[in-house]
Amino acid sequence: MTRVSPYALGATLYMPATRADLADVICHCKVPELRSLVICLEDAVADSDVDIALRNLEQLLLQLHQQKQPFYPPGQPSRQPLLFVRPRNAEMAARLSEWPLISEIDGFVIPKLTLDNLPVWEQALAHPDLLLMPTLETPETFNPAAMVELGEALKVRLGERIVVLRIGGNDLMGCLGLRRNSTTTLYSTPMSYLIPMVSGVMGSLGFSLSAPVFEQLASPQLLQQELDLDIAHGMVGKTAIHPCQITLIHDRFRVNLEDLNAARMIVQDQAPAVFRHNDAMCEPATHQKWARGILERAKWYGVKPQETISQDGPLGLTESRC
Repeated sequence: MTRVSPYALGATLYMPATRADLADVICHCKVPELRSLVICLEDAVADSDVDIALRNLEQLLLQLHQQKQPFYPPGQPSRQPLLFVRPRNAEMAARLSEWPLISEIDGFVIPKLTLDNLPVWEQALAHPDLLLMPTLETPETFNPAAMVELGEALKVRLGERIVVLRIGGNDLMGCLGLRRNSTTTLYSTPMSYLIPMVSGVMGSLGFSLSAPVFEQLASPQLLQQELDLDIAHGMVGKTAIHPCQITLIHDRFRVNLEDLNAARMIVQDQAPAVFRHNDAMCEPATHQKWARGILERAKWYGVKPQETISQDGPLGLTESRC
């Protein structure tokens, strides 16, 4: 199984499986900046349209097989976006896993994953070469103890196949009978408790997380504010509901040049135990994971254009820099 960086996903666009233009988006660069796409068979498809959606997906897989294009060298973006399917339930996932052409996709999104239904999903998605993006979007997600149990179980059962854990913001707000206010970010709601908690629990277990969708298409400045908070809480990407959000999300995830410079210095084999960079203390023993995340983020998102002047040098443990 090919490892995929969680940062390679970028802004993940969701599209219903009923859309007639899926092949144009995937094969013909209808959305040139798109890096990952989820074809949804769950909430975005009405019960009456499930059969139509499945036939549409089957036809798409045939087109992908017939029009398959060569990829760039390993570690580089491919000519088509990473492709995931979000099944309606575990039963549907098991059926899809048996399709002869299901290997044309990169993996599955697991909706509404809990510790109780994990064994069913594990059995349904036993195909070892397909990646997974479980979604945390049930009432159990508000319980830190439940998240610890789920995270530990995921490490054992699905481990290396998980690219990211997705946070289902709308479903989680729905658990509370709430909907996002169009003038505030999610961090002005009870999600201001949940996102830091889930980030802390799952991040400490080694998982990467992707931030919830921003559903207000007419508020790009508010989206930028929310993205800054997403990044501050360790998110590696964000769900998009419209192509117009993709470039904005990618631009916001670009790395600050000073952070990139600091990260490069921290990962050096001969880095001092403690040193000063841009009037801040750098300590490789504790900042190593952050630095490697910054370098990986810069690889996939790029660096913000800016000019900076910094003063670097060893920082004595008793030296005050205020």
